[in-house]
Amino acid sequence: MPLRSLGELHTQLTGFVRARLWLQVLIAMFLGIAAGVAMGPGTGWLEPATAHTVTNWLAMPGHVFLALIQMIVIPLVVASIVLGMAAGGSVTQLRDTGARVVVFFLLTTVAAVVIGVAVALLIRPGDYVDRELIASVSESAPDGVVGETRQLKLGDLPARIVDLVPSNPLRAGVEQNMMQVVLFAALLGIALMSLSKDNARPLLDLLRAVQAVAMVVVHWAMFLVPLAVFGLLAQITTRLGLDALLGMGVYVLTVLLGLAAVVVMYLLIYALKRRESPLFFLRASSEVLLLAFSTSSSAAVMPVSLRTAEDKLGISPGLAQFVIPLGVTINMAGTALYQVVATLFLAQVFGVDVDFGELLLIVVLAVGASIGSPGTPGVGIVILAMLLGSIGIPASGIALIIGVDRILDMCRTTVNVAGDLIACMVLDVKKQDSASAHHNE
Repeated sequence: MPLRSLGELHTQLTGFVRARLWLQVLIAMFLGIAAGVAMGPGTGWLEPATAHTVTNWLAMPGHVFLALIQMIVIPLVVASIVLGMAAGGSVTQLRDTGARVVVFFLLTTVAAVVIGVAVALLIRPGDYVDRELIASVSESAPDGVVGETRQLKLGDLPARIVDLVPSNPLRAGVEQNMMQVVLFAALLGIALMSLSKDNARPLLDLLRAVQAVAMVVVHWAMFLVPLAVFGLLAQITTRLGLDALLGMGVYVLTVLLGLAAVVVMYLLIYALKRRESPLFFLRASSEVLLLAFSTSSSAAVMPVSLRTAEDKLGISPGLAQFVIPLGVTINMAGTALYQVVATLFLAQVFGVDVDFGELLLIVVLAVGASIGSPGTPGVGIVILAMLLGSIGIPASGIALIIGVDRILDMCRTTVNVAGDLIACMVLDVKKQDSASAHHNE
């Protein structure tokens, strides 16, 4: 029985592309900010207690959307990785492909972090923030965002490496420890490949069913996206005020400049390796990139990413079904860049001097923390707390950037999805050989 491509499940999501979900999201963003300003303390239209109650109700669809995506990301990633490995051929072929994929993702993530360090030190966005806003914004942090951070030490590294082994896969899923989840899925996939087809078929059929069910939940969640963006932005604007958001303009532009540089890097890699115009890639992947921008979740758009890779970019199904699900969990170049820029921005805001050793620590931690992050909205804020604690920056600084995180989350997710597709194109050796032969003729 042939393996079914996850790309075949994409039809449930293409309706959102045709309905221009990205445009609905942009409209919802502006309306949410306008509603937040209207209900904020600056206008006096609503009492603070009333505004708090109203915005909690408005933000409810957003929190439901986040919960739905977080609910299905673990089963979706596990099923996709195992099925992709089972479709990838022999263990030897899988080992070679896996090594190349991991090296590509690691090198591009390191390059993205270096770009983030460069733009943050060159522009120094923290110098443009009004210091009087810091205390008031920190006091306005949403519950559960600001907390204690634990500083990492070199002596903890061996224990962290041992912790990668999923001694309890269920607990790894509950805690959303994505590195353990990926390792568990990889071991399960390799074990299934060593079994006969008859013995492996029942579990593979079960995982296909899990995939299909997860995508039904994603389909339901998509209807909430415009309401989610509107409600969350209205809530955060009401709490922080428009002045705090406008004061973060240079920081937002710095992150966007860094992300744009990463996209240029990806396109240069594509042009050099494929000897094709990057315009072909941008045209072929435009739908999935717009959907990624709208949802802020690389996991949610995985079926469309697979269909795009297989049908529009011509990637072999075996390679696409292995690289795309793996990329959703370990390819977070956009997220890593954001974390570095945010950390250095807050260091500049709070006047924390970062020497070369601490800068190197930030780079290492950003790369390590981004690999294995869940492909769900808002996860970058959670990881950022660890980076801040590692160099002594107050965790309350997160409150200063959370107001603009929704916009940046959408952009960095788009970059992450583009990186997954570029990886497929670069690593598709057979098509490269074919294109090279055609070019030589």
